[in-house]
Amino acid sequence: MKLFIGLVFCSLILGVSGEGWYSFFKAAVQGTSDMWRAFWDMKEANYQNSGRYFRARGNYEAAQRGPGGIWAAKILSDARENAQRVTDLFKPGSSGHGREDSRTNRAADEWGRSGKDPNHFRPAGLPDKY
Repeated sequence: MKLFIGLVFCSLILGVSGEGWYSFFKAAVQGTSDMWRAFWDMKEANYQNSGRYFRARGNYEAAQRGPGGIWAAKILSDARENAQRVTDLFKPGSSGHGREDSRTNRAADEWGRSGKDPNHFRPAGLPDKY
């Protein structure tokens, strides 16, 4: 995984130069911020069945930043999904995250990154604040 991230990062350095590099990096940082904000909103809301909405929203907002935001959203979404799988292995009595959960989470991530409305995943009754 580290090798893959390194190769992607190097290809980005070689493929983007000058002002384009600064713009990409800025969008990546802002996209990371968008993803974290969606994560913390999910934790604050503590609302049942809202995870996929917040995943889609974070990816959507990051993707609106441009290529750097899309890149950051993809990296963070994949890392979050992989971390979930690992932590589930160590939960006593847990049957794991499950392939179906993983598939639907990834679908929500891709939905948001593609620019589609994250409200598609919004659960009924979630406060308007979110």
